[in-house]
Amino acid sequence: MPNRCLRPLGDPVRHFWLAQSMAKTAGVDLADAAHKGLISQQEWAGTVTRCRGCSWVEECERWLQGHDLSGAEAAPADCVNAGVFDRLRG
Repeated sequence: MPNRCLRPLGDPVRHFWLAQSMAKTAGVDLADAAHKGLISQQEWAGTVTRCRGCSWVEECERWLQGHDLSGAEAAPADCVNAGVFDRLRG
């Protein structure tokens, strides 16, 4: 997986929603996963922090625009959280 954490951290609110949208589009409900104990609050916060440092933001937003929520089999390999979402999707 490419290292996309090469820039200053972005806006936490923007990246919270990007991480949420990417997870949903890849078939993962982060809130439900947390409720079921599949992801800790610390790990969920880590997904947002990794997203905040990602240099693939503009491409991510374009990718998300091209997919409906729950409309992709997986997050793209360029997503810094793809591994987390793959694990949670099972």
